Amino acid sequence: MRTSVKKLATAVSASVALMAAGQATAEIKIGIAGPMTGPVAQYGDMQFSGARMAIEQINANGGVDGEMLEAVEVDDVCDPKQAVTVANRLVNEGVQYVVGHLCSSSTQPASDIYEDEGVLMITPASTSPDITERGYELVFRTIGLDSMQGPVAGRYIASLNPERVAVVHDKQQYGEGIATAVRDTLNASGVEVAMFEGITAGDKDFSSLITKLKQADVDYVYYGGYHPELGLILRQARQADLDAIFMGPEGVGNKDINTIAGEAAEGLLVTLPPSFDQKAENQALVQAFADKGEDPSGPFVLTSYTAVQLIADGIEQAASTDPADVAATLRANSFQTPIGTVQYDDKGDMQSFEFVVYEWHSDGSKTPVN
Repeated sequence: MRTSVKKLATAVSASVALMAAGQATAEIKIGIAGPMTGPVAQYGDMQFSGARMAIEQINANGGVDGEMLEAVEVDDVCDPKQAVTVANRLVNEGVQYVVGHLCSSSTQPASDIYEDEGVLMITPASTSPDITERGYELVFRTIGLDSMQGPVAGRYIASLNPERVAVVHDKQQYGEGIATAVRDTLNASGVEVAMFEGITAGDKDFSSLITKLKQADVDYVYYGGYHPELGLILRQARQADLDAIFMGPEGVGNKDINTIAGEAAEGLLVTLPPSFDQKAENQALVQAFADKGEDPSGPFVLTSYTAVQLIADGIEQAASTDPADVAATLRANSFQTPIGTVQYDDKGDMQSFEFVVYEWHSDGSKTPVN
């Protein structure tokens, strides 16, 4: 009996100590959901790098109204089923805010769960318009839409006066969605789309596709999808002497495509967000990344940083940690961020976002062309 009393006294003392500490270091959990593993993990690296930096800097400045931010990191592998699993895990852990997911096909099913459970989500990378077409109150993003990016690519291709264009995609929500936007823009511009064809994500041999491209006598190929497949297509097209210019979205614009395609990556056209790391007002932040040995130039680094900042600013301006209050505050105000002024429409989409056409080089560098 004396032992039980002693244990109880110890437990009470520990609880009091934890409560006292909690008053000084209360935490707001922010889930960071994206691919830590799998074929597009390097995009996840960008996402986690940006979000971690924002959390670190906000905490160093006293947190949000005195409360510290705590990252809860989960790996969804950019797989829809896994995304549902990790979304439920975040809900069960009491997370009320999420930066993620990265792939549109993962973001869509995960956002259903977050909306039902009262969790505010800001995706820094998912561009499918379908995600915000459902009238959800708690879904936002810090990147533009396929319906913005696709026309930029389509109009640029049309300005080059191509004779015959092929549009290829990976049959996924993101890839097919943006490919469709490009095709529709080309059609509206009077450009002949000789092929609109899907490949299977994860395939390695694209010889049959390249044979079809040669038979169709195309001079431009637009690819909707991610870099692992396009890198192989570029390399195999070069080996087969296919004389065509290739173009793709931000899902292909990272240095790993050079590892896969080699010299065949030279001259690839890519639409990407602007180089936010080159903005004069971001140089102190860029240096903070450099001091950690990290690269802030990836398309999703500063969009992820901004997502965390918006959550923090929203909580402070709402004077509430209730996600519904924060969501209303995000829609009602504009915010100055590393990616520029963010102002939302009723759907949770940014009212404006720029995509830039770059020429990609075999050393991994890029040059703006528009």
